[in-house]
Amino acid sequence: MSTLSDLVYAQGRASEEDVEWLHRLAGDGQLLADLAFADIVLWVPTPDDSFVAVAHTRPGGAATLFYRDIVGGRVRPQWNTQVREAFQTGRIVDSASPDWFEETPTRVRAVPVVRAQGTDAPQTLGVVTRHTNLGETRTPSRQQITFNDCADDLFGMVASGEFPDMAAPTSPRRGAPRASDGLIRLDVDGITTFASPNALSAFNRLGFVDELEGESLVEVVTTILPDKRQFDESLPVVVTGRAPWRADMESRGVTVSLRTIPLRDHGTRIGAIVLCRDVTEIRHQEQELITKDATIREIHHRVKNNLQTVASLLRIQARRSHSEEAREALTHAMRRVAAIAVVHDTLSEGLAQNVEFDEVFARVLKLVAEVAAAPNTRARTRSSGRFGTLPSEYATPLALALTELVTNAVEHGLAGQEGDVEIIAERNEERLEVRVRDTGSGLPEGQVGNGLGTQIVRTLIQGELSGTIDWHTLTGSGTEVTIEIPMRYIAQR
Repeated sequence: MSTLSDLVYAQGRASEEDVEWLHRLAGDGQLLADLAFADIVLWVPTPDDSFVAVAHTRPGGAATLFYRDIVGGRVRPQWNTQVREAFQTGRIVDSASPDWFEETPTRVRAVPVVRAQGTDAPQTLGVVTRHTNLGETRTPSRQQITFNDCADDLFGMVASGEFPDMAAPTSPRRGAPRASDGLIRLDVDGITTFASPNALSAFNRLGFVDELEGESLVEVVTTILPDKRQFDESLPVVVTGRAPWRADMESRGVTVSLRTIPLRDHGTRIGAIVLCRDVTEIRHQEQELITKDATIREIHHRVKNNLQTVASLLRIQARRSHSEEAREALTHAMRRVAAIAVVHDTLSEGLAQNVEFDEVFARVLKLVAEVAAAPNTRARTRSSGRFGTLPSEYATPLALALTELVTNAVEHGLAGQEGDVEIIAERNEERLEVRVRDTGSGLPEGQVGNGLGTQIVRTLIQGELSGTIDWHTLTGSGTEVTIEIPMRYIAQR
């Protein structure tokens, strides 16, 4: 399905600011649908003088009229005149008589979507239609009447360019309150004129045992919060109903998230809607995740430190060894441990257990600098292409395998001479291909070394990564080692 941005930009009339305004409005579509007990559809004009649906939200507490998705479709003929009139006049247009949709009587209200532009004239971006199912009409409760009044106020603000409020937070945290979670209606003085049962229950869990209606919400919150407890700095602004903000309040081990929507009538403040939700369990889960992430990062950091200590001990032991063979073996072991430490160091710096392998490999390449500076050998290393992001369990074996291949290319391929070592990475959805190429003397075709390094590479690539590896001599001189790792296999694991 196309996104709202794609559908709007396809009409060729919207700026980035227009799209952001429509995104904000569509983001509050669920709030409007739940308050109105109706389907909410957002329409934008097309180049051929019609309208296309770019967003649709079904109500949470009432039966939907549209069982099939209508996003991307043209406005139906029975709504076209009403939608067009609202768009052209900038006024809210109600259907004169019940509209029948698939044998269901409905009431349709078309609301122009107006974007305020500071001192410039407001601009009409589209139309929101509110489709109310009249087939389930029953005597409305006080809560339903209040919800509908709140919806009418918000639709009036949509038509006057006062909603959505661009100063409101753009990225709601998990557990953002909804109308069904709890709704409080405040008057212009911050006095509660209505509190839904769920809202009252949330405040009861915080420690407030009286009725909310008729009380100043600021005073209620003041009695709930402990005197010496730190609280969200934005909380006073939220509970007075003066700013479109969000805040959490905590008491007695319970956390309630609040969201305030100031209500205005052509610039005059008339009150506010305060949505509230008990998010105690959600905040506990978030804290557990934060603790878990911090613990994992600390583990990676300590593993990195321990591996670096081991590498340092191996380096010291190599320098004190009197046997050239033992010194070489210890040096190789030091580099292998250091390569693994690089991966853990990268993992200790981020939250995700994935590794940006290009950064890791750039650091791994530095580990062969000592080999490149060996007597009578001068190697120039360079890399091209991109490895991309890899899971941590695959970054370690690949880093170790490439360390072995580059080291072998310098030590054996370029032994006693000057040359280049190039590492080329190519990745797509199917596979990751890495070629390690040197300009050295090359291997006899069909012959591959059987040393420890070669065995390690085979084990890592074939065993750990389910990949393939091939050694072959380049035309003229040099050796090229090709590694192929199936990306689908990595994704499945």
